[in-house]
Amino acid sequence: MVNIEELKFDERGLIPAVVVDAESKRVLTLAYMNRESLAISIKERRTCFWSRSRKELWRKGETSGNVQHIVSVTADCDRDALTVEVIKEGPACHLGTDSCFNDPVYVNPDASPFSLDGLMELLLGRKAEGKEGSYTTYLFEKGLDKILKKVGEESTEVIIAAKAEDKKETIYEIADLAYHVMVLMVQAGISLADIKKELAGRHVIDHKVKQEKMTE
Repeated sequence: MVNIEELKFDERGLIPAVVVDAESKRVLTLAYMNRESLAISIKERRTCFWSRSRKELWRKGETSGNVQHIVSVTADCDRDALTVEVIKEGPACHLGTDSCFNDPVYVNPDASPFSLDGLMELLLGRKAEGKEGSYTTYLFEKGLDKILKKVGEESTEVIIAAKAEDKKETIYEIADLAYHVMVLMVQAGISLADIKKELAGRHVIDHKVKQEKMTE
């Protein structure tokens, strides 16, 4: 663990802190901390910054309610910058957006990064607006019974591939199943955050069970 005294604050006594969503890994904002605000952040387990414009401590969410609960604080190799992973309540930006970084300067047309959040947004769009010739739109138009049938079929395909110990085919079928399960989630009004929260709760339970067994 790095001691606060090992960090390199600039001539104003500040260190940049890149705030990152612990779940999506999206960069939320860039702010600054001094020794006092960093110590407060660690003690209270919520972000506290130094406002360069107001020249005062600034606890994120103290007026807006958009509190950021700290998961971890990590220093870079030079000890002169921090990343702060948080679980946020509400928008990170004062403009009311999820992140302060929303205005592209350049986008590589050959790069198309994939994320589950991006796929979920696409599925939500297909359900809301539809698209002619889209398989996803077709599933939503057919309704719950059709979606459930596809989930059942893909589950069977996963079992068959896994039983045959065919790794490549199993990966392919799991991807199919994951897609159809996400379509079901949209149909049922279930978000990725709902599933993450449920899994996080089970992780805590599993950890407690392991501890109990170790003491038996």
